Amino acid sequence: MSASASTRTGAPGTARRSRGRGLIAALPWIGPAIFLIVAVVLFPAGYMIYNSTREISVAGVDQGPAGTANFEAVFSFAALPRVLMNTVVWTGGVVLVTVLIALFLAQFVHKQFPGRKVVRIAIIIPWAASLVMTSTVFYYGLDPFYGILNRALVDLGILDTTYGFTRNALSAFLVAMAVAVFVSLPFTTYVILAGRQAVPDDTVEAAHMDGAGSFTTWYRVILPQLRPALAVATLINIINVFNSLPILQVLTGSIPGYDADTTTTLMFKFIRLDRAVDVASALSVLNFALVLVIIAAYLRIVKPMREV
Repeated sequence: MSASASTRTGAPGTARRSRGRGLIAALPWIGPAIFLIVAVVLFPAGYMIYNSTREISVAGVDQGPAGTANFEAVFSFAALPRVLMNTVVWTGGVVLVTVLIALFLAQFVHKQFPGRKVVRIAIIIPWAASLVMTSTVFYYGLDPFYGILNRALVDLGILDTTYGFTRNALSAFLVAMAVAVFVSLPFTTYVILAGRQAVPDDTVEAAHMDGAGSFTTWYRVILPQLRPALAVATLINIINVFNSLPILQVLTGSIPGYDADTTTTLMFKFIRLDRAVDVASALSVLNFALVLVIIAAYLRIVKPMREV
């Protein structure tokens, strides 16, 4: 066998050994990240799936295997179709409105104008405040008896008399969506703003020199280059909004029934009202699967990371 043939024969083995040595050398650097992923993501997810197949008492004692009984209880729950529809409307509506408003805000604060720094700082405030505190402010502000926001709507002539926005399912759910948009705007705006600042000014100026108007330049030149930033903002918003509990708990938690519930709030009602920890675990598995399906559908349909 010639030397060249011998070299070619040994090349795959040499490459594998080289990759193995490279992986071992990298372990001190990537080891902590791998540990965190296993400890914070994989282990809890696996334990959640395991609990969904067990019969767990009110005290949290594992009483043995339950098979598919917990999932059957979830899918036979009478209000589940309504709750699933609420979840889709909640997630899709909040994320869509947030991204659209953030696109406008990011373009606005990107421009030079007096007081721009103050405006940028003001945008952060809803993000810095506690979700429970923000939701509570809106809850009491809209109270029909002593709420300052309710009183202002009457004084401005928008309402004839005060209205119990947080006393019925539909209006409380819509108020919760508005609050969710309000607290989601800062993060979304700043992510899109970072993407906007990465767009070269030369391309924008070239578009103007070619006769493109402001909207055409934004739509044809700027927006396509915002695709990666939009992908990050949208995906993180989908996850955060889908799993959001504090806003709905404060604004709709006191409403009887399940007309204002999403799958996340229903899961906690199973624990708090029915003491069904095992059924709640099965619903959390369904929640996990739903958010994965929503993200996969978004990536498949929108293709946010496609080359511009």
